[in-house]
Amino acid sequence: MSRVCGAEKGQSRLQCLADLLSVPQIPVFNRKNKPVSQAKVGDTVRMNYTGTLNNGNQFDSSEGRDPLEFVLGSGQIIKGLDAAIAGMAVGDTKTVNVPCAEAYGDHNPDARQAIPRGEIPDTIPLEVGTQLQMQTPQGQVVPVTVAEVTETEVTLDANHPLAGQDLTFAIEIMGIDSV
Repeated sequence: MSRVCGAEKGQSRLQCLADLLSVPQIPVFNRKNKPVSQAKVGDTVRMNYTGTLNNGNQFDSSEGRDPLEFVLGSGQIIKGLDAAIAGMAVGDTKTVNVPCAEAYGDHNPDARQAIPRGEIPDTIPLEVGTQLQMQTPQGQVVPVTVAEVTETEVTLDANHPLAGQDLTFAIEIMGIDSV
């Protein structure tokens, strides 16, 4: 397929190259001259990752474990990370900055609820930071964290622990099973 690029179309060389690279018919080959599979929605992807906060503190990593396996575009991982993986190939590495809106959302003050201490059984540990599970009237299980304890009340927080945080992931694609 012949393409016209350059000044006659009013394009810079950079724009022309960008157009050419986005043509899906151009195959990508690895060093062994075999076509490289690029991740697309519906593919099963395996990746190693390290997640850090803006202050550099690590909150999670696949180090010492099997790579994380998920179906791209299925909602199994956070939206911002999912979107960044499309088009990557096995062996590719990338650092991805995910704003909180594309991760676990903003911290929602309405997701905190004070409950009279007497309504919580004595057998449940009530130390700040303890993670518990509650059940909604519809039967849905909701993870909560004990946020505050007084003599009369226990405040439970249903926000994800990383809500309100921008996240950074260093990722490496380890495998792709195409659909």
